[in-house]
Amino acid sequence: MSSSTAPLGIYVHWPYCARICPYCDFNVYRQRGADPRDLLAAIGADAAGHAARIGARPAATVFLGGGTPSLVEPDDVARLIAAIDQAFPLAADVEITLEANPEDRARFDAYVRAGVTRLSIGLQSLNDADLAALGRAHGADAGRAAVEHAAVTGARVSVDLIYARHGQTLQAWANELGAALTLPVEHFSLYQLTIEAGTAYERAVRRGRIAPPPTEAAADMYALTQALCDGVGAPAYEVSNHSRGQAAHARHNRLYWEGADWLGLGPGAHGRIAIDGARTASVAARTPAAYVAAVAAQGVGWAETEALDPVDDAEERLMMGLRLIEGVALPPLEARRGRPFARTALDDLAAQGLIVFDGARVRVTAEGRLLTDRIARELCLA
Repeated sequence: MSSSTAPLGIYVHWPYCARICPYCDFNVYRQRGADPRDLLAAIGADAAGHAARIGARPAATVFLGGGTPSLVEPDDVARLIAAIDQAFPLAADVEITLEANPEDRARFDAYVRAGVTRLSIGLQSLNDADLAALGRAHGADAGRAAVEHAAVTGARVSVDLIYARHGQTLQAWANELGAALTLPVEHFSLYQLTIEAGTAYERAVRRGRIAPPPTEAAADMYALTQALCDGVGAPAYEVSNHSRGQAAHARHNRLYWEGADWLGLGPGAHGRIAIDGARTASVAARTPAAYVAAVAAQGVGWAETEALDPVDDAEERLMMGLRLIEGVALPPLEARRGRPFARTALDDLAAQGLIVFDGARVRVTAEGRLLTDRIARELCLA
């Protein structure tokens, strides 16, 4: 049983997609006419089962991710939100995010009526040829139309874009990002293309069919991204996330970076939650059928749980917290860890201009942001 009464985030993983993008390594499945009713019912029952175990803590955020949750009917989204609210009462100012594909824009108004407060649109590119190469079903004009439509629904709007793509030049990215920054959007998630093991893109790279830009070119694109976003009042608040003001920050994602609790519902969903004083990592059963069966058999969808060692917990919090522009306070993490982080590394990294350390708080500089994971590893060597 959890002793915490602090608000938590709820992540719901919807695993179905109309098609699988070649760069994606998420836990996703082709919909192929799958009936969603059993899975929707299982997610609601999973939420109730967790509330019985850990208590009905208030939910500060709900994130409907995937996969493609914009394939779910708006009425079903409304029922799912109601089931979560019954288990974990939604805060008065709750942020409810739904990831959506541009081709589902006709549903956007209905999702907002269902309770969604933030639409996160998978724009990915504003170039038709690259959208086709990325396996996306929409074109650039449709993407722009979806953003324009989302902007008048009353929800906050965020878009995702991928850069450092095969064949992309610095000037092409400058043109594309510049166009995106003129859209009625207050939040931008801007990711360098990562070639993940086991994906179609990884196989294409091995066969020499595609080649991402060299590391130096990708770094130049990152620097350009910062400059263009700063120039329009959308600075980075996290390594890959930019917003027009603090109110537009993605509050659910900040829970991850700040080390707060979140509960993972749905097939393959991960979570971090305090149970009996220990931060517990969880993973739900991976396939939709296994997840539905797990909820029916045990009341919750968990397939794996692990009480994190305090050292592992502190180091994970450090790695996530360093992604935020304001950085992270070290003393609480060192107390949790039971020993200091590497002071020699702190001095060396500061001397290299990669971090700033004021004796209590460490933050990564603009020059160090692309090296955040390496910086965290070096600090954990002690």
